[in-house]
Amino acid sequence: MPAFHRFDLEGESDQPVVTDLEMKRRWAAFHGDMRQMSGKWWQRILGELLGEDTRRYRIARRFGRPILQFFRRMRPSRQDSELIKARAQFATAPLKTAESNIFPYNYSPKTSIRFINLASFEVSTDDVTTVEVDERWPASVAIEAVNAALKATSATWLFVCDVTRSDVERATSLLALFNHVTDEADVVFADETGPNVFAPIFKFPSVPPHTLLSYNVVGRPALLRVATIRRIGGFVRDAGWAFEHDLYLRLNEASAVFRHVNLVLPAGRPDLAFERDHIDADTCRVTEMALARRDWRGSVEPGRISGLAHWTLETPTPQPSIDVIIPTRDRIDLVLNCIEALENKTTYQNWDIILLDNDSIEPESLEYFAQSKYRVVPCPGPFNYAKIVNRGVNHSKADFVVTLNNDTILITPDWLERMVSLAALEDVAIVGACLVDQYGHREHESIVVSPYPQHLRTDSNYPHLDQFSRSTRDVAAVTGAVQMARRETWASLGGMDERLAVTMNDIDLCFRAQSDSSFVVYTPDVQLIHHVSSSRGTLDPLEDRNRFIRRWDIFGTFKDPFFPEALLLLGEAMFYLPR
Repeated sequence: MPAFHRFDLEGESDQPVVTDLEMKRRWAAFHGDMRQMSGKWWQRILGELLGEDTRRYRIARRFGRPILQFFRRMRPSRQDSELIKARAQFATAPLKTAESNIFPYNYSPKTSIRFINLASFEVSTDDVTTVEVDERWPASVAIEAVNAALKATSATWLFVCDVTRSDVERATSLLALFNHVTDEADVVFADETGPNVFAPIFKFPSVPPHTLLSYNVVGRPALLRVATIRRIGGFVRDAGWAFEHDLYLRLNEASAVFRHVNLVLPAGRPDLAFERDHIDADTCRVTEMALARRDWRGSVEPGRISGLAHWTLETPTPQPSIDVIIPTRDRIDLVLNCIEALENKTTYQNWDIILLDNDSIEPESLEYFAQSKYRVVPCPGPFNYAKIVNRGVNHSKADFVVTLNNDTILITPDWLERMVSLAALEDVAIVGACLVDQYGHREHESIVVSPYPQHLRTDSNYPHLDQFSRSTRDVAAVTGAVQMARRETWASLGGMDERLAVTMNDIDLCFRAQSDSSFVVYTPDVQLIHHVSSSRGTLDPLEDRNRFIRRWDIFGTFKDPFFPEALLLLGEAMFYLPR
């Protein structure tokens, strides 16, 4: 994966990549799109009346936001409401979804077809060998057929497709894929219709390694470069019906180049390919094989969605030391609840707490700090979250550090085991977890940038249960409310940028931590309750956001490599909009 491109590195100057006028235009366009596409009629009218970043807008936001938050709290959780009972849900209970579900809500098969302009695909597909696979036969028959074709062909490309698809569907997919072939590409793949034509399988512009361990993110339709497949030994018989997944895992390990085509194409996998009895055991097997090749010790079991592998790794031995860093200013009631849950539930042994006191004045707080068995680091001065956390990390001598909000309550007892097993991997820089709010709604399941950084929430803005939403996966960023990293990694990055005093500092850290060999990983297996905005309220300075936008050219050239290209998140609604 290429590192995210920064626009402020030359001399670390404050020279903006966009003018102030362009910044206002971008914000106005974003908020305007949200109102027009996902807002209610009254939101559209209010938006026109209040304008963007006006005095009347700021006054209305100050008094109106608490009211909107109140109504959001009143709605019931769509699923997993038992999380509030402090019991994490992992891979053992399959989830059921209605086949009639539409996702995103504006999607239709007719809409997707309009983006496939075959008239513009002036290419010849003579240099392709097509292999039709019948998944009703034993997997060994299909694997022998594709290996035989791989051995015999003199073509450059291999196209594996479903035998039950029509000639027109296969020809359409092949032509569309071949039109996007490049000299460096080893695999060219596209989105696919899947078993529910109203909720297709959307894919990313990248093939991230940890997500690929969880499920087959490439799928079909796909064009495979013959020479590259021969170089890694072809298809493996022991992989069963996950033989393509196994191939993509080995190609990924061999640094093959994957290219995604942002179209929903037919001729993908048949409905049978998504049935548990057909695919789960083989998916787990190829994930186990991939872990073994990496010399990662762990276990694999079927996930909560068919075709999803739930993989967990053993905790490093001896246990690395971990410091949990908790900033606070007074609110000792929150701190006590947070620490009580950590002490009563945490099963990890080699851990400690560092409390960061940002000018607490209440007698109860000062008395607790004076008597606490944990280290208390004074952090005087105006509230600067990045500066406070950096000071805490500088006082740590542990192998790993966890930033933790004081308004969180632990749910998962073995949370540190699960997080450190991922954070200890050489190719992982930062690990994040799942947060639910105090009312049982999923509040954070990674941060996606589409087109602006937003918390992904399957209880609201991503109301779709699929392999992506339930997987351990690579992500653009995770929230600093619970974020684990090696202390050495933190130091090498210079910590959080203290110029981003209040907001976006955690996302910025994640962006800077990623390179062609380092990733940020989200795990749904670790869950905490987060009492939203209980500690510092709703501080959200525009200055921080604008600095962040200029640095990474948000709303401009920035593209999230770990989120489907075809999806656009505006407010609480997800839209289908290939771009």
